[in-house]
Amino acid sequence: MATPSPPSARLDSLPFTREHGRLLTGSGIGWALDAMDVGLISFIIAALAQEWRLSPAETGWITSVGFLGMAIGASLGGLLADKFGRRTVFAVTLLVYGLATGASALVGSVALLLVLRFVVGLGLGSELPVASTYISEFAPARIRGRLVVLLEAFWAVGWTAAAVVGYFVVPLENGWRWAFAIGAVPAAYALWVRWALPESPRFLETRGRVAESEAIVRRFEAAAGGTPHEADEVSGLPAAPRGLAGIAALWTPALRVRTAALWTVWFGVNFSYYGAFIWIPSILVESGFSLVRSFSFTLIITLAQLPGYAVAAWLIEVWGRRSTLATFLAGSAVAAVLFGTAATEWQIIAFGMMLSFFNLGAWGALYAVSPEIYPTAVRATGAGSAAAAGRVASILAPLFVPWALATWGVPPLFVVFSACFGVAALATVPLVDRTGQALDAPAAVRG
Repeated sequence: MATPSPPSARLDSLPFTREHGRLLTGSGIGWALDAMDVGLISFIIAALAQEWRLSPAETGWITSVGFLGMAIGASLGGLLADKFGRRTVFAVTLLVYGLATGASALVGSVALLLVLRFVVGLGLGSELPVASTYISEFAPARIRGRLVVLLEAFWAVGWTAAAVVGYFVVPLENGWRWAFAIGAVPAAYALWVRWALPESPRFLETRGRVAESEAIVRRFEAAAGGTPHEADEVSGLPAAPRGLAGIAALWTPALRVRTAALWTVWFGVNFSYYGAFIWIPSILVESGFSLVRSFSFTLIITLAQLPGYAVAAWLIEVWGRRSTLATFLAGSAVAAVLFGTAATEWQIIAFGMMLSFFNLGAWGALYAVSPEIYPTAVRATGAGSAAAAGRVASILAPLFVPWALATWGVPPLFVVFSACFGVAALATVPLVDRTGQALDAPAAVRG
């Protein structure tokens, strides 16, 4: 007698409902708040460098220590989400980084700011891979990639909000403190997330909590106007590996190639993205533009992120995950070289917007791919570990940029970023493409 399918399998065939919309919006707001925090630091360090007379090394460490926290947080967040649940870890991480960001408004020394930015990074790094896993596990199979890219599109909303705050607030007296205070909003939002959003049915089933999973699935079915199924008696579901066993499972013969490829993509994308976008305001200031002028350029460049996500969200279900990701990474490689050689204001804006468009579209596709290539039992661990590998690059990039600028200048620096995008594009070849497939179905080969 065949083992009955778990209740969560019925989510794959549902249409998009108001429950999916509520889930996407609720998770997306948290994602946008993350982006706002990461984006704000690029404006704040440009202002602090002038107000506190910071050296390039000090500004580099203020940025990198946050990414060090994110590297650790990404691994821990995935492991914790596979043990305690997606929603719980999502809410706790919002609370942690929101409180730490608010406290940063009160600092008076670089040392204390470094400590708080590390704590902020722990929260941010834990939250991002958990949120994409969470949405993947609820999404209907035919639009799962599109929903994850739309979730990632909230990053553009948050980064744009950071650019607005950077332009209007940071240049004011003590404006950077007010910017940090605004960044404390996630702490309050975490309380709503904890009580208003459901836990992932797929996670509940790995913990043997099938009745709870059934109740949540029925709610989504009711929103679709369908007749709820009778609860199946499900047994024999694979338990989630715990702790280091979860990490080890990613390197078994069945998963090791895709894990290595995914980590390579994450590393290349993180190095180039954070190396470029965190430093763009400071690079423009060093090029002779005023603080306000450089912030205005950055705001305009940031606006191109939204159409990048929109195009990626459409293509990812048309071309497939792998082709969309590779195309946007290749476009990012070309745009990086063009931006690095920009000599006039219109070139800075045009090529900067091109880089923003392709790079953020690639991010959307990458977040769609990452959780899909792993089974439920290690899905959050796999996505979180890949993000952690990427965070290593985001630690190194802000430290590398000041040295590279002083040694080589802007054009060679952006050639390095272009090369990283190119390597990442090549690394997409071994990735599993689950376009249109059920989340836990055996992967079909796509050309």
